[in-house]
Amino acid sequence: MPITTSRNRVSSGWWQLVLLSFVLGSEQVCVAQNPPTEISLGPYEYETKPEDPAFEKFNPAKAPSVGALLLRSGDKLAICGDSITEQKMYSRIMETYLTVCYPELQITCRQYGWSGEKTDGFLRRMDNDCLRFEPTIATLCYGMNDARYRPFDITNGNWYRDHYTAIVRKFQSADVRVVLGSPGASGRLATWVKSRSGDLDEHNLNLCALRDIAIEVAKNEHCAFADIFWPMYQAQVFGDQRFSTDAEKYEVAGKDGIHPGWAGQLIMAYAMLRAMGIDGNLGEFEVDLQAKTATAQHGHEVQDFDGQTLRIKSNKYPFCAVGPDDKDSSLRSGMQLVPFNDHLNRLTLRITNLVSQQAKIRWGNTSLTFSKEELAAGINLAERFHQNPFSEAFNRVDEAVYAKQAYETEQIKREFHGPEARKDIEKVVRDTEAKRTPLAAAIQSAMQPIEHELEIVPL
Repeated sequence: MPITTSRNRVSSGWWQLVLLSFVLGSEQVCVAQNPPTEISLGPYEYETKPEDPAFEKFNPAKAPSVGALLLRSGDKLAICGDSITEQKMYSRIMETYLTVCYPELQITCRQYGWSGEKTDGFLRRMDNDCLRFEPTIATLCYGMNDARYRPFDITNGNWYRDHYTAIVRKFQSADVRVVLGSPGASGRLATWVKSRSGDLDEHNLNLCALRDIAIEVAKNEHCAFADIFWPMYQAQVFGDQRFSTDAEKYEVAGKDGIHPGWAGQLIMAYAMLRAMGIDGNLGEFEVDLQAKTATAQHGHEVQDFDGQTLRIKSNKYPFCAVGPDDKDSSLRSGMQLVPFNDHLNRLTLRITNLVSQQAKIRWGNTSLTFSKEELAAGINLAERFHQNPFSEAFNRVDEAVYAKQAYETEQIKREFHGPEARKDIEKVVRDTEAKRTPLAAAIQSAMQPIEHELEIVPL
């Protein structure tokens, strides 16, 4: 056993004092260099949940409110996403809507959907496929594949956050405004994904968690957020309750549970367009039957009014959706599940000083009867008249939009990533743009002013 002397004890105690002084001094330096910052607490807000057992497991964060109009005249919109975008359905609704409802903005669009893609895939191809065309605004819809068809885990959540953030920053560094969309909802397990695990609730809870992460990304990066998941999940629950029959199940998320039909796609387009801050006032027709006067606003002009028949020339159209209210393959059905017409599709006829209690309104080949009070408050022609004088012209524009977007899928997926592009990408760009240009021009050619009549017959 070593012998301890008083000198040893003194020496040891001295070194302990030196070491303690060094540590305390270091801590003081650290405190001086990194003063504590005050943490901002809250708010911690959730979306309001409907009273239904289907929502008990969900606690979605409150989405930010819609801001000011993001769109500018001459904008070039890039619509980016996975196979749900490549379906060319919600993207087609968006482009047709912007073309016919806001022609004064002269917005052009490109569709960039790629089946099976996650955020990392789009990040890799942004320069080659998208940024070369210098978009000014972009919508993003990723998360379904990023969720990996399994229950949520924080590591994958961080992966999604990082890659979505990288995409947003890359766009913003190129002066592109961004509408960041959440994933949608699942209606069935994706049976073709062999690596899937967990049940349907766990998959939707995962998608809801990625939605909340997307909200954080949008807030942190100061961009708009389009909430697709929560409206779609609610529509999935309530649409099933309202419209399913013994013969046919109503499925907002699509027959395979992942790729929505027209009703679900309209919900997606609604979320994107609303996030752009669009007002949705597409025109107002004011008629005073006592004074025999009529006015029109917002892209429409009165050509004649004889006290009964109002003749109008319109330079913009309402969004003309047809189909049954109770089929998931119908745009009109999607309008029963989100307030598309109230928020985005208002073409208002207001009639005052009607002497009778009712009047019949004939517009095109359709006649409907309304009360004096309804007409004084204003009726939404776009909502009430499914077939109307704009329908034929609207369909021409919509078909032209589809033809162009169909080619854009071929252009990007086959040509830009094919063998010729590996030899000379710039030549492929020139050659494919020569094919796309007339398809884009056909959209503008189809968009022509419409002359129409509204006949007012007091009953």
